[in-house]
Amino acid sequence: MQTVNYSLASLVGGETQIISSDEGYVRRALHQNISLNEYEFLKKTVRYIGASDRFKDVIDLFKVPEGETPAGFKIEYNMKENQILEIDLVRNISYDKNGKKRPTKFIYSADTANPYEVEPIKNLIGNLTCNPGIIYDLFINNPAANIGNKFKTRNEVMKEIADILGPGCDISVEVNNPFADFNQILEEAEEFREMFSDYRMVIKIPHTGPVNAANVGDLLVGDKRLSTRWNQAATKDYLYGHNLALKMKEHGFRVNYTLMFEPWQTGMALQAKPYFINSFVRQRFGVTTYINGMLTAYQKTYDDRFLQELRNFMIQWDILSKDDQNVDLRLVEKIARETIEYRKINEREGFDGMDGVRHNLRMLRNSNLEDTRLIICSIEGSRMYPELDKLMTEDEFKDMTDRIVITTEPSYLAQNTSAPQIITYQRRFMNAANGEK
Repeated sequence: MQTVNYSLASLVGGETQIISSDEGYVRRALHQNISLNEYEFLKKTVRYIGASDRFKDVIDLFKVPEGETPAGFKIEYNMKENQILEIDLVRNISYDKNGKKRPTKFIYSADTANPYEVEPIKNLIGNLTCNPGIIYDLFINNPAANIGNKFKTRNEVMKEIADILGPGCDISVEVNNPFADFNQILEEAEEFREMFSDYRMVIKIPHTGPVNAANVGDLLVGDKRLSTRWNQAATKDYLYGHNLALKMKEHGFRVNYTLMFEPWQTGMALQAKPYFINSFVRQRFGVTTYINGMLTAYQKTYDDRFLQELRNFMIQWDILSKDDQNVDLRLVEKIARETIEYRKINEREGFDGMDGVRHNLRMLRNSNLEDTRLIICSIEGSRMYPELDKLMTEDEFKDMTDRIVITTEPSYLAQNTSAPQIITYQRRFMNAANGEK
């Protein structure tokens, strides 16, 4: 016997009718397949099929073409009173248009504020991330990127990007000053929510560590360094970002809790109930590689010059404070050893710089936050994406790939679609075609 396929459209007719005022909406989602058991149950149970208020709002807000539902939304069905089956649209960036899953469980994301870079990648991503550095330094104030100085303000840039991306992508935008008055932060966030809609809006809140409203100015003047070590601050300063994230969530915002470098940050970050957590990879791996090399050189020679160089390096990268220029070299060695042991760069777990990613996926697996995803960010270079690509095929994480978002500059993602042999074969093919008789 051949297979008989059923869809929601199979229900319509006889005793089951579409609510007349909802028909234009409902017919966008009647293509969804259902099993024979579901068909038989619904045929007995449902008398009317309608669309939720949210379904209608999404369709009208984004001006979705006739007969379609937009990317970025899962189609769900809810039984309501009076035997009404209500069709709903629920935000979920794992879905392409018409309720179909995206091609891969993991999602690509663009880490940019350059509309010209967003345009060619817009149909391949489900998310966009940016921050003040990306917006101002890399685009608005960069004549090579902001062609003809067309864009003058952050709002102009983000509005253009939102229009290019359409409804299918979440957009994470970071507050300019996390230490501003909360009402000012809220006003800034509300402005973006109005621009993107509540469906796409994600507010980025940074970990603040030892930085607070009183000392943040030290990062802007002089040597731009703190006198406080990263691990010698006040409790309220360390948890400022956590509490700010919780307050923004209370006001209805999904939160991208950013500036996550060390795996030990993750457990407490999850207590802030974020929509996204992060693994920053590039800088951390570069620092680890340098420390490992210098420590190895010291262990082979016992020449203190290597530790002195490490001390300067640790001040440069904020592992030590600016007041630690004469700190005991034995402390420098201790920090270096602990760093290498923790990051496991000489072991399979961390040789590729992905130990933090592995840890965060395990932590996420054991959390109760079913909708929280991990953004893997700050990746570049010839090795980093290929190593991440291999990690996602590891058996341990095959159940977690649908929680992964990979964000980087569009040009870096695009670069990793190429290979040297493409040129080799194109040379052969094009010459063959050119010589065709």
